Amino acid sequence: MTNDSPQIDTSVPHPARRYNYWLGGKDNFAADRASADAIEAQYPDIRTSAVQNRRFLQRAVRFLTAEAGVRQFLDIGTGMPTADNTHEVAQLIAPDSRIVYVDNDPLVMTHARALLTSSAEGRTDYIEADLRDPQAILDDPKLREVLDLKQPVALMLVAVVHFVRDDQQAHTVIRQLLAQLAPGSFLVASHATGDFLDAATREKLSAYDFVLRDRDQFAGFFAGLDLLEPGITPITSWRPDPDEVMPPPEQASVYGVVARVPDGSIR
Repeated sequence: MTNDSPQIDTSVPHPARRYNYWLGGKDNFAADRASADAIEAQYPDIRTSAVQNRRFLQRAVRFLTAEAGVRQFLDIGTGMPTADNTHEVAQLIAPDSRIVYVDNDPLVMTHARALLTSSAEGRTDYIEADLRDPQAILDDPKLREVLDLKQPVALMLVAVVHFVRDDQQAHTVIRQLLAQLAPGSFLVASHATGDFLDAATREKLSAYDFVLRDRDQFAGFFAGLDLLEPGITPITSWRPDPDEVMPPPEQASVYGVVARVPDGSIR
């Protein structure tokens, strides 16, 4: 009898499980909690930042579904399932929405298959792959079984590109993914930044497995795309709900943007 269960190294922290811990979840291990606590010691607002990043994703999905008419989503760096995941937000508005989730943590995929169940009218599926290997994502047959790449797709890169530390690799990955999407598609992205932090905190955070990029570096990922209003902003300033009191940017030091793929090729 073969063992086909995913191999999970619980001794090495994983960003998805660390993020789950900051959001108050239970799907994490001692190494994840230790890493998360160490980062929180350097940046005490990290839990606020994680919550606000999640809310940015939800607002972006609501906008794209309700106002832009998007019915297809490719969510890379899914993270552990929690409340109001991409498909839940989209399918509440448009039950026929179709979503493919991608993550490189086998535990995330195990939970996703169990918990991220689609509406009857729509569909969800899951690919275990890494953002750093976009071709593996694009070549996976499940992608085209669920999504029609000839029609607009919302590519969700929320709090994931900052784990690609090499700038050229990050640019290449994003362009390679966008090049496969139809005109009228969208890119939703958020990225940790040091722009709202003091120099000492920026220096301490540089020791971890993510990179802080400034506004100009972040903006470079969107060359040739049409930025939707209000453009590149702190995530707390991207179309906040009218009745929600937002924390200042230094408590959620993350940029966010929603951009549209124009007519013509992306290179």
